[in-house]
Amino acid sequence: MKFPGSVLVSLVLFMSETAAALCLSAGYHDAGDRIWHTLTLIFALILFRLFSFLYSWADVLGVQGSWETFHISLLLYSFACRCVEVFCIYFRAERHEEPYVSITKKRQMPKDGYSEEIEKEVGQAEGKLRTHRSAFSRASVIQAFLGSAPQLTLQLYICVLQQEVTVARSIFMVLSLLSIVYGALRCNILAIKIKYDDYDIHVKPAAYLCIFMWRSFEIATRVTVLVLFGSVLPIWVFVIVLLNFLGFFFYPWILFWLSKSPFPENIEKELSRLGTTIVLCLLTFLYAGINMFCWSAAQVELSDPDLISKSQNWYRMTVYYIVRLMENAFLLLMWYIYRTDFYLYVCAPMLFLQLLIGYCMGIFFMLVFYQFCHPCKKLFSSSITEALLSCFKILYFICQHDKSTLLKSKVVMKSPENTDGAQDSSKTIDSQNRSIHQSVSSNA
Repeated sequence: MKFPGSVLVSLVLFMSETAAALCLSAGYHDAGDRIWHTLTLIFALILFRLFSFLYSWADVLGVQGSWETFHISLLLYSFACRCVEVFCIYFRAERHEEPYVSITKKRQMPKDGYSEEIEKEVGQAEGKLRTHRSAFSRASVIQAFLGSAPQLTLQLYICVLQQEVTVARSIFMVLSLLSIVYGALRCNILAIKIKYDDYDIHVKPAAYLCIFMWRSFEIATRVTVLVLFGSVLPIWVFVIVLLNFLGFFFYPWILFWLSKSPFPENIEKELSRLGTTIVLCLLTFLYAGINMFCWSAAQVELSDPDLISKSQNWYRMTVYYIVRLMENAFLLLMWYIYRTDFYLYVCAPMLFLQLLIGYCMGIFFMLVFYQFCHPCKKLFSSSITEALLSCFKILYFICQHDKSTLLKSKVVMKSPENTDGAQDSSKTIDSQNRSIHQSVSSNA
């Protein structure tokens, strides 16, 4: 039975970040900074705790639709209690043999074009541990992008405004960044397991390392760009954030409307149509929050029964990173133009270049992961390098087509017939000008 290490990591990150947030919020309160105290406390306690409970605890307890039991579990359960329960199940399962087991069928990764199907016995304890791991993984994703990401952006913005980086604030920002990167990593693993549910998947340490480096560079540079832009144009940063959020929030709904698929009714039998709509809105809300800071590995597709797209759309990913890179470059350019006197002591061109290189490094590690370290790369119909080459070929064809049309237009303009016509038209224009000049002189 696999050791529940992901549960322990989720617990440590959650408890340490919450404790650091409370200490920092108390420091803001003692210093008289009521605004920063309130915002830090809101992001730390209310937002991701609410969504974590809403997404995780009900389905783990098996009480979907039973709101009375859900509220009771809301009062009785916490991350620490659930973690203790997980380890109790793990250590008890090693001592006692279970009388009841279930058999699951999984396919191995193809070898030499063949894929064998294997059967595994899964006991009740292992099934419970899998459910707990899944719940903690979802809670980590929700905590990362609805709690830690806004918290990291806020604390970095405070550092820029106050022109000071304290020890408590730096520790808290490091913990928040680790929480976001870990949440993005869990999102990648969850997406892989959902897309390739029929296969027995083993993620190697090299894959974890590539995902960690990819997400670290991508998220750190994205947050820094937003903070720098917001420090010089605070009103416009809200416009940028709102446009990004609304665009990603309504994107799955637009695709669902264009597909003309029936409204999904199989999420939960006891949920009404309004309840299903609320759940889908919460799902797209989380999807928009993830895409605000990084590429969401799990693409929401409301027309799919599992609500997650099973296809690997390289072109959508390519368009996302191209547009995001252009947006980051534009925001940095606006910051460079409107930067204040505080940034006179900062080498602005070097910082501009470092942030763009950092984002490109994130893209590089993403390419390495999908090309070499993805656990299911043998199942890809086409690799990401082939998709990029096809995109570049399309762009090259468009450029060559524009050049050919421009050359043809120049050749047509320089042909003898056109030159004769141009001379005739110039002669008629000269004769018209002379007649006009003579009439004006006679009138005078």
